[in-house]
Amino acid sequence: MAVVTITINGRLYDIACEDDQSSRVQALGREIDTRAQALLSAVGVVSDSRLLVMLCLLLADELSEAHNNQSVTPPAPTVSDDCDASLAAVVGQLADRIESIATRLERA
Repeated sequence: MAVVTITINGRLYDIACEDDQSSRVQALGREIDTRAQALLSAVGVVSDSRLLVMLCLLLADELSEAHNNQSVTPPAPTVSDDCDASLAAVVGQLADRIESIATRLERA
């Protein structure tokens, strides 16, 4: 399991991922940071939590549009037990990280 450090809005985040996904996670982090900077230049300074909500809404809207524009629904992916366990571990780590960030935001 690799740990990749990404920067979003000047803050560093350590993200656990599979070894072969490091470059993908870094690229996704750069994309999120680019979108965050674009949002901030459009709306001005906002709290990290508000920025997170705005980014999530933007990405959810784009995902919804992409789904609406698909003419064929792809088959549901199948997941092996090993992959399930790995995914559960990563989701658990991300949930812990999000809780930590939320706690810090609440104290700020």
